[in-house]
Amino acid sequence: MASIENPAVRDDLNQAKTRMNKALDDCRHELAGVRTGRASVSMLDSVRVDYYGTPTPINQAATIGIPEPTMLTVQPWDATLMGAIEKAIRASDLGLNPMNDGKILRIPIPALTEERRKDLVKHLHKVLENHRTAIRNIRRDCNDALKKLLKDKKISEDDEKRGLEEIQKVTDDFIAKLDAQGKTKEKEILEMK
Repeated sequence: MASIENPAVRDDLNQAKTRMNKALDDCRHELAGVRTGRASVSMLDSVRVDYYGTPTPINQAATIGIPEPTMLTVQPWDATLMGAIEKAIRASDLGLNPMNDGKILRIPIPALTEERRKDLVKHLHKVLENHRTAIRNIRRDCNDALKKLLKDKKISEDDEKRGLEEIQKVTDDFIAKLDAQGKTKEKEILEMK
C-alpha cells in the first residue's frame, strides 16, 4: 500500500482489511468445529448446555480433554450438569454418542463413513462460499466508499483508481487464504485412517 498517499483512501483500505481479517478468523473458527475423524476440543464449540437457564458453551461448564486421538472426555464442574451435557451432545448434529460413567463423559469419535465425509466436504464448501461472499461484500463497501469520496471531491480520480486496484488485490489475497484453509480442512476430512 506504499502507493496510496491519500489518508481517506488509506483509512478505507485499512478498515476493509480489518473486516476481512475478522471474516478469515471467523472462517477458521467455524472450520475448527467440523469433524475430521480425530478428536479436537473445538468440535464441541457449537454445543450449548442449559446452565441455570442460560445456553452456555460446554467448554465454559466443563473440562474437555483428549486422552487419545479418537476420544474426548468431558468432566462437568458441576456434577448436576452431567445429564444436560450428555443430552446436548446427543442432540447436536455431530453424530456423537457420549458414555456416562457418573463422573466423566467419554465420547468416542467414530470413524467417518465415505458418505459422511462427502457431506462434511459439502458443508465445508458452503462455509467457505459464505465467507468468500462476506469478503466480496467488504470489497463492495470499500469500493462504494471510494466512489463517494470521489463524488464528494475529497479524492482525485487517480486516488480512486489506485484505491480500487488495491482493494481488489487485498480481496484476492484474502480469498486465496480462505481457499488454502479450505483445502487443508478438506484434506483432513477425506484422509482415511
